[in-house]
Amino acid sequence: MSRPLIGVTTSEVRLAEHTDPLPEGDPPQREMALGMVYMRAIELAGGIPVVLPPLGHDTIAPLLERLDGVCLSGGPDIDPEGYGEETRNPHLGATEPGLDAYELALAQLADARGVPVLGICRGVQALNVARGGSLHQHVGDLTDGAIEHRQSARGGVTTHSVRIDPASRLARVMGGATGAEVNSFHHQAADRLGQGLRAVAWAPDGIVEGIESDGPELYLGVQWHAESLVDRPEHLALFRELVEEADAYRQDERGVRAA
Repeated sequence: MSRPLIGVTTSEVRLAEHTDPLPEGDPPQREMALGMVYMRAIELAGGIPVVLPPLGHDTIAPLLERLDGVCLSGGPDIDPEGYGEETRNPHLGATEPGLDAYELALAQLADARGVPVLGICRGVQALNVARGGSLHQHVGDLTDGAIEHRQSARGGVTTHSVRIDPASRLARVMGGATGAEVNSFHHQAADRLGQGLRAVAWAPDGIVEGIESDGPELYLGVQWHAESLVDRPEHLALFRELVEEADAYRQDERGVRAA
């Protein structure tokens, strides 16, 4: 049987002046940037990943007609204007509002159609903003620094724990876990939660580390980079859930079209 097709966003686009092409390669130009670890995680979970280029908004609906699920990847800061804030924190990194608008529109249309969605790091923040939520622009302003949310260790190393709501879908997906060891590569996090969303995981300092929808469709995100931790079954389980839900969505859609 064919495997579910999972679209993965490329939230980061590198400008020509920031690229380092080989002498034998193409001249400098804007490039999509996406870690292969996302592709491998989805493949390991049983899906087939496909990279989604941030093109015009008119490409979103045709893409979703061919996809069975969506993974919103990590990347740079979301521009605060996208969630209605005019004041910019001095620690805010470089933003690209055009890329934000594409990803948020993709998340909103996938959500409206019931396409399963998993958000990773920036992706969980995008899920929140897509439903009208807001972000803390710099978590360093909120904590005493005891938890290192921007670790210097490599991605496969866990550096802090998270507490998980035992009644949540996230806990069920992760094998009934009420806690987990995670990595951490962010300086922003969910603040005001979007419509129909609830926080389901927290760092020891109170920063939200996971959110999910109250509805039956998969609309779930985690602040840590689970794609770098798939050697641990509880983190691979997030991608398995996406693939399983994508397969069920595909079967449902085939049934509707056949009818």
